[in-house]
Amino acid sequence: MKLNYQEQGNGYPVILIHGMFGSLSNLGNLARYLSSQFRVISVDLRNHGDSPHDSVFDMATMAEDIIYLMDILSLPSAFIVGHSLGGKVGMQLALSHSDRVNKLVVADISPIKYQPRNDPALNGLIALSEASIQSRNQAEELLADFISDGQTRAFLLKNLKRKDDDRFVLKLNIKAVTENYGTALVAAPSGDRFDNPCLFIKGETSAYIQEKHRPIIKDMFPNSQVNVISGAGHWLHAEKPKLFNNQVLEFFTTN
Repeated sequence: MKLNYQEQGNGYPVILIHGMFGSLSNLGNLARYLSSQFRVISVDLRNHGDSPHDSVFDMATMAEDIIYLMDILSLPSAFIVGHSLGGKVGMQLALSHSDRVNKLVVADISPIKYQPRNDPALNGLIALSEASIQSRNQAEELLADFISDGQTRAFLLKNLKRKDDDRFVLKLNIKAVTENYGTALVAAPSGDRFDNPCLFIKGETSAYIQEKHRPIIKDMFPNSQVNVISGAGHWLHAEKPKLFNNQVLEFFTTN
């Protein structure tokens, strides 16, 4: 599948991969920051943003989508940055196509399998998809029944687009995401390893990377390090953008 993408800057390529329910704009601050030194390619994963919809929504296929885009752009290799689901895709990509990934940054996610849980964000988006939404205010009021945090609601509302009849609908393929939600929780392929440099960045207050995960990370990514951003949660790139951006840039510019 040919993914929707945006480019900025010149130099060695960096591909940015957003998380679940997101789009290429989510890592926009990092894209602008890196574009002074790199050719930055921000992508919309399949079933997200302005990329095509498809019933197939699994980690291996999403990694192959990135490879296909790299082939279209004639990129033999690239630096990869992925947040959350994007980090899972980045790990899959590095483990299955290690020759195409020079360095990997994984933001607040581990290579383990996560247990399914009740997800207020998913429930809120399902409610939006089933409602007749006439305004963004109406959409936010509906989401408030599921999510108390205003920043999270604003993030999810980026999925809305206005149709010709002035109704708002989701850009996100909610059916495919719902039916395949468990694929975002799977473990990275066991037995594989990525020997190139890899940086995991954990939000201090987030539970997605735990101490017990570190031996698993080291087994699969032996040339890796784990940095912790104090005072940040799962949305570390938005909560502490300066620290996050600086860590990524330092990692990419250090041999």
